[in-house]
Amino acid sequence: MKLRRLINRYPVQTYVLEKNDSVIRDAVLREMERGGQVYYLYNKVDTIVQKVSELQELIPEASIGYVHGRMSEVQLENTLLDFIEGQYDILVTTTIIETGVDIPNANTLFIENADHMGLSTLYQLRGRVGRSNRIAYAYLMYRPEKSISEVSEKRLEAIKGFTELGSGFKIAMRDLSIRGAGNLLGKSQSGFIDSVGFELYSQLLEEAIAKRNGNANANTRTKGNAELVLQIDAYLPDTYISDQRHKIEIYKKIRQIDNRVNYEELQEELIDRFGEYPDVVAYLLEIGLVKSYLDKVFVQRVERKDNKITIQFEKVTQRLFLAQDYFKALSVTNLKAGIAENKGLMELVFDVQNKKDYEILEGLLIFGESLLEIKESKEENSI
Repeated sequence: MKLRRLINRYPVQTYVLEKNDSVIRDAVLREMERGGQVYYLYNKVDTIVQKVSELQELIPEASIGYVHGRMSEVQLENTLLDFIEGQYDILVTTTIIETGVDIPNANTLFIENADHMGLSTLYQLRGRVGRSNRIAYAYLMYRPEKSISEVSEKRLEAIKGFTELGSGFKIAMRDLSIRGAGNLLGKSQSGFIDSVGFELYSQLLEEAIAKRNGNANANTRTKGNAELVLQIDAYLPDTYISDQRHKIEIYKKIRQIDNRVNYEELQEELIDRFGEYPDVVAYLLEIGLVKSYLDKVFVQRVERKDNKITIQFEKVTQRLFLAQDYFKALSVTNLKAGIAENKGLMELVFDVQNKKDYEILEGLLIFGESLLEIKESKEENSI
């Protein structure tokens, strides 16, 4: 079935490129010459004012405003109204504009560090332009000389390729093909897919398959899939994020945490979009970060019972670590532990009596980081 094109609407012309000041300046001036306005997406609240100054120096002819989620409701509303009324040529903004802001006169969009964003997010952001009968332009930029991952490259090329109106379904299917998935169309699976979202389900399925394969592909796996049972309240409450779709999106991003940098970026994004978060969300983010490091050192399970936490490792770690490696990693933490072997699997048993939840998570994080450093050092020396 062909998707019907909306009357007098054009596909957004999309470009993927290294960040280039000349391109930015020329594109902004071209938009201004036809009486239009520009969105400049910059998703770092702490340095957004500095970004405004850089753009002002680059394009002194332009009037520039900015918005982000930490502004008061009055400030935010007034700035958006000023932009709608044409008082600003450029609006520097965080992903707060992803939904709900339709300004027909804004028909050029720049996205910095577009390779950090998911395909569906890029598609939503690109939808902020092209709301009139003018041809709109979207520039998806990444840092000069940066080597982007294969998945990021596919994601950017996919959003570039889907320029037809009504291509949201194609985007969803492309997102699935980039991530890879098995047969998701079974009757018993459909309700679960609806509840967690198509992309997150694909990720969960991929992780489950990898876990089931176990040591069958131990020589090619780069990380495990640790199961954490910590008896810590950690979730996204309805009082913080009420929209189910947004919850699914954030849960997915938490599962994608890979290091402290994108952990901190997600913290900033949550504050920007939804405000200061409660402790249960803070713990959820911290657990996501802890898991990312424990996955990389092939932890199989972390379980808390009363005043003890047991970490069980996969068999593959027998050829990766010596007993002294575990002791070295433990020495930099605030936790005491003993080392044992159970059914051929290495185990660490931590004493967490009188420890607060945040102290436990911090100790596990430091342990995971330290053991990963040991692993990476060994890999470098073996080359």
